Amino acid sequence: MTDDHGGFEHARENVDGHPMVSLLGYAKRYWPTLTLGVLAAFLTRFARLVPPIVVAAAIDRAIRGSADAGLLTDVGLLPQGEITGEAARLAVLEQLVLIAVLAYLVRSVARFISRYLLQATAQKVQRDLRNDTYDHLQRLSMDFFADHQTGGMMSILNSDINRLEQFLNTEFRQLIRVVATVGGIAIILWTYSPKLALIALAPVPVIGLASSQFLTWIEPRYKSIRETVARLNTRLENNLGGAAVIKSFDRYSFEESRVATQSEAYHDEKVAALRIRRGFFAALRLLTGVVFVLVLYIGGTDIISGVPGEAGALTLGGFALFFLLLRRLYSPMRRVGKSANKYQLAKSSAERVFGLLGREPTITSPDSPHTPASIDGEVTFEDVTFAYGDREPVLHDVSLNVPAGTTIGLAGATGAGKSTLLKLIPRFHDVDDGAVRVDGTDVREYDLQSLRDAIAIVEQNPYLFSGTVAENIAYGDRETLEAEWAGEPDESARARVERAAEAAAADEFIEDLPDGYDTQVGERGVKLSGGQRQRLAIARALLNDPEIIVFDEATSDVDTETEELIQESLERLVEERTAFIIAHRLSTIQNADEIVVMDQGRIVEQGGHDELVAGEGIYADLWQGQADAAAADD
Repeated sequence: MTDDHGGFEHARENVDGHPMVSLLGYAKRYWPTLTLGVLAAFLTRFARLVPPIVVAAAIDRAIRGSADAGLLTDVGLLPQGEITGEAARLAVLEQLVLIAVLAYLVRSVARFISRYLLQATAQKVQRDLRNDTYDHLQRLSMDFFADHQTGGMMSILNSDINRLEQFLNTEFRQLIRVVATVGGIAIILWTYSPKLALIALAPVPVIGLASSQFLTWIEPRYKSIRETVARLNTRLENNLGGAAVIKSFDRYSFEESRVATQSEAYHDEKVAALRIRRGFFAALRLLTGVVFVLVLYIGGTDIISGVPGEAGALTLGGFALFFLLLRRLYSPMRRVGKSANKYQLAKSSAERVFGLLGREPTITSPDSPHTPASIDGEVTFEDVTFAYGDREPVLHDVSLNVPAGTTIGLAGATGAGKSTLLKLIPRFHDVDDGAVRVDGTDVREYDLQSLRDAIAIVEQNPYLFSGTVAENIAYGDRETLEAEWAGEPDESARARVERAAEAAAADEFIEDLPDGYDTQVGERGVKLSGGQRQRLAIARALLNDPEIIVFDEATSDVDTETEELIQESLERLVEERTAFIIAHRLSTIQNADEIVVMDQGRIVEQGGHDELVAGEGIYADLWQGQADAAAADD
């Protein structure tokens, strides 16, 4: 029960190129909307710079009547020369008011357009990423799910993708804000006083370089934070899912200690990152404060000692403009550190998301798959050897031929390889040596969907989805499921569900449920008993109408009465089908056409029930042991 990073700590290795470039690739799908939103965002920022220019012009031209030109005069929006007389000055003021009103109107409309379009694009990217990631997860092979924890996958599907949406929605607009604001203000300040403009703009490259250095400091911290929170999420999910086990063994203190340790590790990493962030922002504020004081002193000195109206001299309105714009210049620049922080978090999330998307499934359909119109159900294992990853083989040279329509019982100790052997039929895993054939064709040559459509599996602990009884049964047939999921099943869809339930001997208990087939079963079917869940799983398999059925120790954890009901359902399920029944209770398979006994990954006995009981092998010992236990219970 060791903790790891959810299996995604090396996700960057699967990313093709820079992960943020891959993110922008998703945004480019909506380039017309994105382009219009960006242009509207630039227009918003430029319109926001107009009111300070209006204030400067009002001071110099309308109030003082100065002949100093200024930016609005240079572009022809105000008259040239000195303005004399109250009426003339009021006329100029009215022009300036009109310009300000138009600027605010343009800014409001452009802001609405930019925010709506950019947020809509971010939402679409989030939707596409989540759908693509989920779809890709579904196509990955079972070995992937064995090596990666559910908490890590849920973190990618939720937290990471949400963070990328937030980055596009807020920090992308912040980037536009910085570029437009710095560029626009630089031009404006230069027209009023190149000397003061150089002083005011001097911190910009310094802040840029410092932000780059900040990224190198903060990146390892945020990588560690992501790994720590993934471990914590996995621990919390395991504990919540295993609440019954924790209660039954009274392991509250042990689990509280483990959660506290991982929470403390998360806290320490966050505090370390916070220390770097706060130090960086404090340095930025000090730097901008120094520049403010320099502009105040040098600009004030120029005005006091300068000659009014002299070419290139700083005007009173221009001096005021500097301070109005300095705040707007440094405000977004102060956010550069925060944006760098958000960027690093988003980059970490993008690495995980696109690292997952870059992982190729190990089991796929061939380029020219075998897609038969129907499958009879003959299954052949030819010298099969298999190991999980780089571990020792769990199957050794297994050979077995099962004619179509035959029922095979599998017996043996836990870990003998029974379940692993049967997982090779639907290609949950591929053999290392040998071959598994269905109707004489290697399963690796089949179209995966065609192969798996012909196979149904009823597990020892069947998984039921949160939903209604009918929806869980309908999962065995695509058309029926879609009708049930839509909430308006037609008569034929509901009739198919009810027939499957009746065949699985599940109809009686379903009718006693509060809402019958529309009763909610709860998460993983917690509102139903183990036997009820098994019968729903059998009904689901019957609705699938498979040619091959795998029944994995489904009666091992139920009482005798429930076992009899499941056995009755099982007999209906295997009629005219190829069936593999893994048995804990050997009475379940005593009527099988043939019984295969496995031990340490090999077939060690094979034959009918009577033949094996008469022998002196493993099966006879197991049968006698169960008989003795039953007699003792009586």
